[in-house]
Amino acid sequence: MDVEELIKALPKAEQHIHIVGSTRPATLLWLVDKGRLEAPFGNVEEVEDYFSYSDFPHFIRVYSKVADSITEEDQFERLTYEMLEDEARCNVQHVEAIFSAPDHTKRGLDYGAMLDAINMGIRRARRDLGVECSIRIDLVRNYGPDVGMEVLDLIEGKGMNIVSIDIGGSEESFPPGPYADVYERARDMGLHTVAHAGEAAGPESVWEAITRLEVERVGHGTAASGDSRLEDLIRERGITVESCPVSNLRTGVVQSLREHPVRGFFDGGISVTVNSDDPSMFGTDMNNEYLQLHRHLGFTVRELFQLSLNAVDSAFLPLERKTELRNRFLKEYEDLLDEHEEP
Repeated sequence: MDVEELIKALPKAEQHIHIVGSTRPATLLWLVDKGRLEAPFGNVEEVEDYFSYSDFPHFIRVYSKVADSITEEDQFERLTYEMLEDEARCNVQHVEAIFSAPDHTKRGLDYGAMLDAINMGIRRARRDLGVECSIRIDLVRNYGPDVGMEVLDLIEGKGMNIVSIDIGGSEESFPPGPYADVYERARDMGLHTVAHAGEAAGPESVWEAITRLEVERVGHGTAASGDSRLEDLIRERGITVESCPVSNLRTGVVQSLREHPVRGFFDGGISVTVNSDDPSMFGTDMNNEYLQLHRHLGFTVRELFQLSLNAVDSAFLPLERKTELRNRFLKEYEDLLDEHEEP
């Protein structure tokens, strides 16, 4: 087993993956056909070409087009199962999947039926593939805090397998601060808290997410790099940065992987994880994310495995379950090393 095969075999956990952003090109064509929709693509190759972006706002427009293609609640079962099938191929054993509920309720789909379909896909994947998955609800910052409160009402009424909330969407136009009351209520409901921040806006967005929303994890966090006071705050509070390197490259947040701050975060003692974000839309998966860090940023196998442990240690799981998962990862890692001596 060579080094890259060993990297692919490492046990992994993913904290930041969007269900809609995991839609396979062939499945997108199926959605378009089922909905009898018009689309600027007609085959898999054209979908792959469509998944090219000039900048982050362009990506948001493409993402919205894919979300528009979901016209029936039960389609989420297939989307979720296929997402977890792709994760299992990378030996991802625990997933926290992001569901942008208001993107779909505003299109007239029923929240409860969508949640049921997602959980059906999750149960099937657990049975068939052994991968476990919980759900994070993205309130989608573009709709504003009032809609965020309405989504919390929905979660209170039906919250099976939902562990946390988030705000994704157009960060540059919608800062985190106005969501402070929403996040306080979510915590009162027993939900964990995350926010996309420092992806399409500067370090002030990360500051707000931490000081106003009191998040436990930051999605992306790229802009925190270089702000030493902010990095100190992240480290002191034990906040985990959900890094998404290939995503940031594909949307122009960084110009090359060598410039990505994940290496600096890791070396600086920040709890950082690595994630695929919208894997189908970015032509990536968790194996590729790990391989890119090895090739371009010099991460060793041991360091990559530490990223896996970081994801377990900061997972929104009960302590007993985290301990079980961590012990399983350590056993798998030791068995892999018995087969391969790292250079």
